[in-house]
Amino acid sequence: MAKQKTLFECQACGFQSPRWMGKCTSCEQWETMIELSVEQIKYLNESSKGRGGSALTPKAKPITQIEEDNIIRFTSGSKELDLVLGGGIVPGSLTLIGGSPGVGKSTLLLKIAGNLARAGKKVLYVSGEESAGQIKLRSNRLEANHDNLYLLPEINLSSVISEVRNQPYELIVIDSIQTLYSEETPSAPGSVTQVRTITFELMRLAKSLHIPIFIIGHITKDGSIAGPRVLEHMVDTVLYFEGDTNSDLRLLRGFKNRFGATNEVGIFEMNKEGLNDAKSMAGKFFNKEKLQSGSALTVIMEGSRPIIVEIQALVSESYGHAKRSSTGFDNNRLGMLLALLEKKLDLPLGTYDVFINVSGGIKINEPSADLAVIAAILSSYRNRELSAQTLFLGEVSLTGEIREIPSLSLRLKEIETQGFTKAVIPNKPLETTKIKCFIADEVSKVLEWM
Repeated sequence: MAKQKTLFECQACGFQSPRWMGKCTSCEQWETMIELSVEQIKYLNESSKGRGGSALTPKAKPITQIEEDNIIRFTSGSKELDLVLGGGIVPGSLTLIGGSPGVGKSTLLLKIAGNLARAGKKVLYVSGEESAGQIKLRSNRLEANHDNLYLLPEINLSSVISEVRNQPYELIVIDSIQTLYSEETPSAPGSVTQVRTITFELMRLAKSLHIPIFIIGHITKDGSIAGPRVLEHMVDTVLYFEGDTNSDLRLLRGFKNRFGATNEVGIFEMNKEGLNDAKSMAGKFFNKEKLQSGSALTVIMEGSRPIIVEIQALVSESYGHAKRSSTGFDNNRLGMLLALLEKKLDLPLGTYDVFINVSGGIKINEPSADLAVIAAILSSYRNRELSAQTLFLGEVSLTGEIREIPSLSLRLKEIETQGFTKAVIPNKPLETTKIKCFIADEVSKVLEWM
């Protein structure tokens, strides 16, 4: 019988090596390599065989002979979550939901579990952080109590799998992935080896039993899921919660989705009944009555949804090194726009502090708000109010040109729906609209609105 080979694994990144190293060659961290036991090596070998490493090699087929999977979704009871998931929950899918502490991950999933239980589905909620009594208190507040919702305070993976195989559950919630541990892996819960082992077992459980599983992942200081990056690669869908805990609004953004688009965003509102769908976005991110100097309105696209937001700017004389800071807007792009204003409009912004804020805690990830940022900066610099009926749409290039933006017709339709009458845009719209459009193809023309 061949002697069992020695194997070492990095606890920081999961890199494996046949020999011990003081410094991991993958993540370049010191003293992170540990020797795996015989049981761990055996488990990894069996896992690789389960992924296709068996002696019977399957034959490849032409893609034209492959039949498409018929994906049948079911609703979660939340229109916003269904939107982010691509239309609903897919049976057999493994979904990871991440976010900072207190943002509403457990609240949302317990609410969804209650909705599905009320709809007749048998749901299992596994908690490794809270007792059943604590979850019961939150369930009373969320009105999620139902006989089809089962609670399991457990951190042993084998006990969870045993419970799932003994009962015909139709949805499973794991809260959280960092608290579970597998007896096959003797390292501490939350370590690289544990998280990878548990995620693989949950994925195999979801696919074999055709049960959708939602798992909660904690967020580290740099904003990534705690644990190895392989966690995100193994799951089918990755969703992140965004939003200030001091605000009532929460954004659920998709970063990976094997069953739908990743550009959709769900908007939720926190109230005494928990985390619910935001019924109306009108007025959530802007002040429609009157704009102060330094404020400008624009329309951004979050997936297929146009949202009107308010850009706020503060320009003040600097007493030393000029500061540039932005919240909800890319700081590097802000520096580019300020340099462009200095060159094209001869504004001495090098001696001024400039601060940008996107109202409502939303983050702008597209360049269509460039024109509104410039308008807000000029408004604050000249201390002049802009019209509360005018919105600014356009991407600004390094040459000072204002370029076209995608989905202009949808944005103008949203402007008209919310009762606005004017828009400054870079080109004429293809469709007729009641909005009075003013064409501005270069930065200097923005001065006409000051």
